[in-house]
Amino acid sequence: MHDKTRPSMPVPGERPNQEADGEPGAGAGPDAALRLTRRRFTAGSLAAATAAASGLSLRELGCSSPDAPATSADATVRMTVNGARVELDIDQRSSLLDVLREQLRLTGAKKGCDHGQCGACTVHLDGRRVASCLTLAAQADGREITTIEGLSPRDGRLHVMQQAFIDRDALQCGYCTPGQIMAAVACVGEGNAGSAEQIREAMSGNLCRCGAYPNIVAAIQQAAPEMEGT
Repeated sequence: MHDKTRPSMPVPGERPNQEADGEPGAGAGPDAALRLTRRRFTAGSLAAATAAASGLSLRELGCSSPDAPATSADATVRMTVNGARVELDIDQRSSLLDVLREQLRLTGAKKGCDHGQCGACTVHLDGRRVASCLTLAAQADGREITTIEGLSPRDGRLHVMQQAFIDRDALQCGYCTPGQIMAAVACVGEGNAGSAEQIREAMSGNLCRCGAYPNIVAAIQQAAPEMEGT
């Protein structure tokens, strides 16, 4: 005789204790919470994708904590650029190069590789050369920046390094020249212009795709004595 109180045998492939809607039922076992978490994770991922496609924020979809503070990318920096005090509202993610070129319209520093490898964007920050494409504008707050536009004296004469580049024909297309000159001035100031080998090593971070390297070295050697004597 069949015992009605005896549990029936499980059907192969059937998940025990699972309700029709796919949610785990009572006594579903220790992995019930895990399956539920995965399901919620999938729902959250779909909500995030919907937000990105529709322009909604995750906060508007209810996917972020109500206690999370709102963030802003805006910052205010005050710095001295070529002797003039400036105050700018910037995106705190902006590079110094982009702020110089796009907000201050100082386009002498060039965007070459945008990875700090070519030296076309070289400027001076507190008297030291930096790759402005790798320097956050926020890092320049309260500091002094000199670009190629501010290198020459106010009486209109060219800086001795600028004149030496002209005298020695140390340029061809001219795209890298502002960065080369700013690096060359720093090279002399750092005491690295004692020999051609020393100059080449100190200037190795500035690329000239036209190949004017011998003339650049000659220009630095011409300008160095006058710069060191001042």
